[in-house]
Amino acid sequence: MKLQKKLVLVLVSFFLLIDSYGQSRKFVNEFLNIGVGAKNLSMFGARTATTDDITAAYWNPSGLLNIKAPFQVSAMHAEWFAGIAQYDYLGFGKKLGKDQNSFGSISIIRMGVDNIPNTINLIGSDGRVNYDEISQFSAADYAFIASYAGTFFENMRLGGNAKIIYRQIGKFANAWGFGFDLGTQFKFNNLSIGVMGKDITSTFTSWAFNFTDQDKAVFAATGNEIPKSSVEFGLPKIIAGIAYEGGLGINKKGLSYLVEFDLNFSTDGRRHSLVTSNFIDISPALGIELGLKERVFIRAGFGNLQRVLNEIDGDAAPFEIQPNIGIGLKLGRLNIDYALANAGEVASVLYSHIFSVSLDLAGKNRE
Repeated sequence: MKLQKKLVLVLVSFFLLIDSYGQSRKFVNEFLNIGVGAKNLSMFGARTATTDDITAAYWNPSGLLNIKAPFQVSAMHAEWFAGIAQYDYLGFGKKLGKDQNSFGSISIIRMGVDNIPNTINLIGSDGRVNYDEISQFSAADYAFIASYAGTFFENMRLGGNAKIIYRQIGKFANAWGFGFDLGTQFKFNNLSIGVMGKDITSTFTSWAFNFTDQDKAVFAATGNEIPKSSVEFGLPKIIAGIAYEGGLGINKKGLSYLVEFDLNFSTDGRRHSLVTSNFIDISPALGIELGLKERVFIRAGFGNLQRVLNEIDGDAAPFEIQPNIGIGLKLGRLNIDYALANAGEVASVLYSHIFSVSLDLAGKNRE
């Protein structure tokens, strides 16, 4: 019975962790905080003011208006935690209206861990181990995002998202949620300013747990609590960015440069960020891009500035910062981007290889 209790405890602890989120309102739907597009991730997400492709639906939907092509599609794949978690993104959209002065898009995000062993029935009521009772399940999070952007005032672009969230843990639990984002961009010659509000009305996710009577009996026999249905609330986040871009050479198409600085304001509890309080936390991010003849791009980003506690004496260490790097190639209407980045909390560790592509359809190449 001790072995059975240990096996079940692993699974139940995972469920209880989810249940606690409904009370703490912290780190809700964290898969939506990772980001999409290797181009953006290599710059540590400092793209609020300058995002200019279909991934703008995630970073700042008003940036969709920077797309020159009538139709664009993009895809990304990444593997986190040594390939255990699969992260995939697909986005597509087109210009709208008679004058094509607005843009609409659909984005799909999935993060999942597949082939998880379910050992809840490994040991029978008679104490015998039966490996035929081991099955497998997936724990996956999905987001479906509908975006729209338009120009409402001179030099001011507005964009919004309506997102539906679906989360599933095998046959044991599932959740539905929805929320809204709103973003804007201003451009004055070489200077760009962007503001993005995520979960502006708070994003709620409602969990429901589905256990058979046999599952409940195992939990009761091993002293484990059965998780209860709950509701998570994702509190608003504000990202503000300012960027400057320019170029050197003939018609500024020899060497181009872009520098953007973003501040992320979160309201969902204390984090290990630069500025932290019970009311709001502030975390900076810096992104840099160098381009050669608008064909080859080298990128770098810096963020996750935080103090890391010394595990031995508990004292706060000096501030650490995490770097991301990446490259990009523009081959006509096809853009190929790569980033070496880390989705975890460990600063200065470059962990995952991220690839993404985007394709302009039925349109002219960008100038």
